[in-house]
Amino acid sequence: MNTIYYVEYDAEHHGPFVFDIPEGHDCWLLVITQTPALFWVKGQLEEFPPYCAVLYPPYSKIYYRACSDQYVNDWIRFASDELYVTETSLPLGEPFALDDPEYCHKLFQLLVAEHSLQKGYKESSIDYLLRTLFNKLLESYVQKNIGPQHYPLMKLRTAIHNHPSHPWTVATMAKTMNISPGYLQLIYKKSFGLSCIDDVIHSRIRLAKEYLRHHPYTVAEIADRCGYRNVEHFCRQFKQITGVSPKRFKHQ
Repeated sequence: MNTIYYVEYDAEHHGPFVFDIPEGHDCWLLVITQTPALFWVKGQLEEFPPYCAVLYPPYSKIYYRACSDQYVNDWIRFASDELYVTETSLPLGEPFALDDPEYCHKLFQLLVAEHSLQKGYKESSIDYLLRTLFNKLLESYVQKNIGPQHYPLMKLRTAIHNHPSHPWTVATMAKTMNISPGYLQLIYKKSFGLSCIDDVIHSRIRLAKEYLRHHPYTVAEIADRCGYRNVEHFCRQFKQITGVSPKRFKHQ
């Protein structure tokens, strides 16, 4: 069972912000930073970049402070007897980089919403959200070498998946990240296992399959809605990925 005492996202602090609890809380504290911060780790202060998570167990020293005039974080103070918390493999009191901070931020928004509700299923909803959050934290912790281009890459990939019909090109994608097209293709494939253009194509075909299943559009209309200016090119790519033509897919 989990009991949330307080949860907040986008908590802003201005001026010389310092959080100093020498004896710790009598419960768990999870902090996710959106700005750089200094944390007390293994007897000394260390500076960490944005998008780090740190989990403090009950009765452990807590000390962190801002690196500039503004400090922003998401945080949750809670009690738990769940094994995924009490026997977690996450490091305790040591910040680590997040793989997908936007996803974790959305989970915090949902936790805040659920915590404010007075409904019968609130406890189970909070438990599922916390389990998901801890799973994402574990995924981040085991992923090594999260470099400075990781977060712009994640933002670009989210944009591709949300707007597959956009006229994406390698050149325009590289320009949004202020890097060369060649370097973008190299790091994109290394990060996600496929090229940025292949990601665009797969996103468009996923959207096309949705239209073919649930909408009465013609193949030409679907091609246009998915970002293709040439129907034959759309049909060719669709068959390459699915093994059947759009018309056959629709009939099946």
